[in-house]
Amino acid sequence: MHASRIIAAATLLLAAACAQAPSEPAPLVEGSWAVDADASSLSYVSVKSGEIAESNTFSGLSGSVSPDGAATLEIDLSTIETKVDIRNERMRDIFFEIADHPTASVTASIDPAAFEKLGVGQSVTQPLKATLNVKGVEAPIETQVSVTRTGEDGVLVTSTEPVIVYADALELTEGLATLQELAGLPSITPAVPVTFSIAFTR
Repeated sequence: MHASRIIAAATLLLAAACAQAPSEPAPLVEGSWAVDADASSLSYVSVKSGEIAESNTFSGLSGSVSPDGAATLEIDLSTIETKVDIRNERMRDIFFEIADHPTASVTASIDPAAFEKLGVGQSVTQPLKATLNVKGVEAPIETQVSVTRTGEDGVLVTSTEPVIVYADALELTEGLATLQELAGLPSITPAVPVTFSIAFTR
């Protein structure tokens, strides 16, 4: 009788443990992913007069990654923040010409299999080749990104090094010269380092 009770109790404990064991999170390759703008950031540093560096940001971010690895990031150019109102206005209206070109985009094709076994809390660093489109002009970009699985349905993609974007590659030198003249500056460096941290949710 005593032995039977012990066996029964052990069986119940084992069943309870199995019932409470966490299930494996769904693989990252399942489903589509959307950008979480509130948890994402995109910034660049501009240099004027050869030595004055200023940080600028965009807050309007959206995009997605499809199950086959087609990734798109849309940047609302009207959301630029340079911490100076007149400079924000000039960037929007003169440099980016948002009336005709309200957004910029980054597109890439990634291999979903590279992240298939990524567990919650784990990270992997991968090279990323993408295409940047500003005002209808495309330029290739390459960088390294750290991909971290923040939860069963959360992923954070962060640049591990700045992406250098060149004005001439995007045919933006004329607009840059106009900004320089309006601001009365001796120079504005035509290359800017860009960093990003983009959160995705399933």
